[in-house]
Amino acid sequence: MKIVGVAACTVGIAHTYIAQEKLENAAKKAGHEIAMETQGTIGTENDLTEEQIKEADIVILAIDVKISDRERFEGKRIIEVPTEIAVKSPNKLIQKAEEVLNQNK
Repeated sequence: MKIVGVAACTVGIAHTYIAQEKLENAAKKAGHEIAMETQGTIGTENDLTEEQIKEADIVILAIDVKISDRERFEGKRIIEVPTEIAVKSPNKLIQKAEEVLNQNK
């Protein structure tokens, strides 16, 4: 499964990067490809490419605030959760993404 996502918390520091790291580790552990963009106090990092978004099976938005360029994910399956969920239960979130994809087969 190919996953892309965005992490963004209200302060734009700790939870943004912790959510990114936890999701990347959980996805890789489950054998999936993942690319996570962060939108924090220093701006957008690890910008997702059009190609990555196009090839993605699912989008995970671990966000507590409005993100920029959300429209690029239109037409994709999206799971949106607070950053706290990505931080505390990243493995369950990846399992949820798997379930969502399997339901649509």
